[in-house]
Amino acid sequence: MTAAEYLLYLNTALASLAILGHAKGYFSSGEKTLGEKLATAETKLDHRQTKSEAKLIEYDRRIQALEGELKHLPDREMAHRLELAVEKMSGRLDTMAETLKPIRSTTERMNELLVEQAKK
Repeated sequence: MTAAEYLLYLNTALASLAILGHAKGYFSSGEKTLGEKLATAETKLDHRQTKSEAKLIEYDRRIQALEGELKHLPDREMAHRLELAVEKMSGRLDTMAETLKPIRSTTERMNELLVEQAKK
């Protein structure tokens, strides 16, 4: 290979790098201007904010925090289901008390019998 051929390949490589650099700059220039516009808009907004706007923002944040907490609390339907479950458990306890009455009376009679036998 001669020096002229080496220079031809070198020129092609350098031209390709230059084109890629220009393409990168062209496509990223929109991001830079957008970022700059956003930064200037934020600084303008911060300087224009009055006390009433600051209070509104504070209230908005507090409301958002409360709404987030209310999502975890039971709603009306859940409270109704809980009431029904408690009523069902109460009914089961009542039937259990009725079921245990004969056992209670038998136990009392056995206790009386044991006390009488202990007295003898």
